[in-house]
Amino acid sequence: MKKGQLGFLAGTHMVNDLYQGAIPAMLPFLMSQRHYSYAAVSGLAFAASGISSLFQPLFGALADRRPRSWLVPTGFGTAALGVMAAGLSVNYVVTWWCVALAGVGIAAFHPPATSQARAAGGSSQKAMSVFSVGGTLGGALAPTLVTLVIGAAGFAGSYLLAIPALVMAILWFLKGPWMRSRGHTAAAPLVTGVSTKAGTGATERADDWRSFARLVAVIVGWSIPYVTVTSMVSLHAQRDLDQSTAAGAAVLSTYTAAGAVGTLLGGWVGDRYGRMTSVRVGYLVALPALFGIAWAPAFPVLVLSAAVFGMAMFLPFAAQVTLAQDYLPNRPGTASGLSLGLAMAAGGLCSPAFGGLADTSGLPAVFYALLAVFVVPVVMAIRLPDRTRKVPDAPSPALVEAAHPHEAR
Repeated sequence: MKKGQLGFLAGTHMVNDLYQGAIPAMLPFLMSQRHYSYAAVSGLAFAASGISSLFQPLFGALADRRPRSWLVPTGFGTAALGVMAAGLSVNYVVTWWCVALAGVGIAAFHPPATSQARAAGGSSQKAMSVFSVGGTLGGALAPTLVTLVIGAAGFAGSYLLAIPALVMAILWFLKGPWMRSRGHTAAAPLVTGVSTKAGTGATERADDWRSFARLVAVIVGWSIPYVTVTSMVSLHAQRDLDQSTAAGAAVLSTYTAAGAVGTLLGGWVGDRYGRMTSVRVGYLVALPALFGIAWAPAFPVLVLSAAVFGMAMFLPFAAQVTLAQDYLPNRPGTASGLSLGLAMAAGGLCSPAFGGLADTSGLPAVFYALLAVFVVPVVMAIRLPDRTRKVPDAPSPALVEAAHPHEAR
């Protein structure tokens, strides 16, 4: 495991997902300061998540044709530019296009960065969990950063939001010489799908699209309850359990923090007991925890259930990413793009339906409906087959240079 590179990639993931989380954090300010309607801010949310989900598989396919490490800084840099420009613009149409630009940048980052993280971490599930938790932390920090900047300086101070990306971009271009001075070499891309005739020493294996499709279906079933609980658990505490706004925020923060813990714990479980153990345990524990959220008669029960649910939902996260790449060993970028892009969009697309159910039947009915939906991915996850990718022991210098051209220079 190349710990230096992995930690650095986790830092870039934190910065990238900081801007992914900044967009929803800006929406309340857009409503209060620019007087946008709910429909208008919903359009901006779609511009971010919908555009990102659409483009992410395309960037994954692009990264599979040849390694393109430059997409990593270009991705988080474009995301920062879009968020900053959205804050500085005063026209709604311009704001929409700026948010869409940020979504494209976010999409460009994930496939190549995930492939590089896998290359640096090898078969270690803990390595992928470290990379993944970087994104979780970035999303968690976004509301605080947006509130500090826009709350204090207004949208005129939106240029300050670009500082994390600027700092990380400088570090990215200084990374090569610094890593070499400490004795590190670049991690080569995984090439197990390449024929041995190419002289790589890799073992040729076919892509398993059937198993990959089953995994995508599982992740779609994962994203629906995750996104819906994220958007409604705070309201559940306030409206159904008579808690304050601060208490509602506290249960949401607990839920988010538990997800970060679950991501790291899942990596440890995967390395020690096998990644399918983290997948199966995560889904089996999440199911009763979701029932606890729906049934919770008191606030402490809701907090405990939300914490367990958040942790359990992210227990399989790193394993699902590496499993997707192993199902498609010839197309790791496509695997990352589809599993993290289109699949994650399902939760957002289903949110309006569950919102309508909440309006007519109340929030507990939403959580019980989610419980019924969630049974399907739980059963499918238990039956997912494992597949191990064999990583070449000694990548050629040509592959290393192709993966990191600016470092080779």
